[in-house]
Amino acid sequence: MARLFCNLHPIVLASASPRRQQFLRELGLDFTVRAAAIDETPMPSERPEDFALRMAEAKARAVAPGHGRAFIIGADTVVSLDELILGKPRDDQDALDMLTRLQGRTHRVITGLALSCTEQGVHTSTATVTSVQFATFAPEVLAAYVRTGEPMDKAGAYGIQGRGGFLVRKIEGSCSNVIGLPVNTLVSLLLRYRAIAPARGAATAPA
Repeated sequence: MARLFCNLHPIVLASASPRRQQFLRELGLDFTVRAAAIDETPMPSERPEDFALRMAEAKARAVAPGHGRAFIIGADTVVSLDELILGKPRDDQDALDMLTRLQGRTHRVITGLALSCTEQGVHTSTATVTSVQFATFAPEVLAAYVRTGEPMDKAGAYGIQGRGGFLVRKIEGSCSNVIGLPVNTLVSLLLRYRAIAPARGAATAPA
């Protein structure tokens, strides 16, 4: 399959998320993974957008040393209901409690995205918000989903790109943002700062 984009600079993803890695691979980009080890505890009364941005920026800063020419991508996704941050569930009961709270309601998925390149003097960050409305299902349906194990490594205890997609009635905004990376925003930033370019040989739009 022909590549969509090619690298003009090295790219480092400051995240071990397999979903974010898959997005970059689908774009045709070469990258290395350097998962950042940082404290991911929200501050008292910290707004979800502020927390997501702070985490994304901290991840990018943590892996920047030794990668001066590279563009570092830091990202952090949170689920927010009534301005409260719903992180990854601690156990099955916690996952079931989260899903029960989300039933029949609209919550927000916020991804903080940071892009940094020391050599180019690039340090920018932004937050993308998607509204997600859940349908309502019987408790035994939610319990069956929890037993699949899918909720355990996901903020808000569900994965829209996996089996958990059946929970979602409607979204407003970027779907990729809900999965963990606002691809439109990322590609726009990488093109703006000339970190990537369209791959050679790609088809051109008609005049």
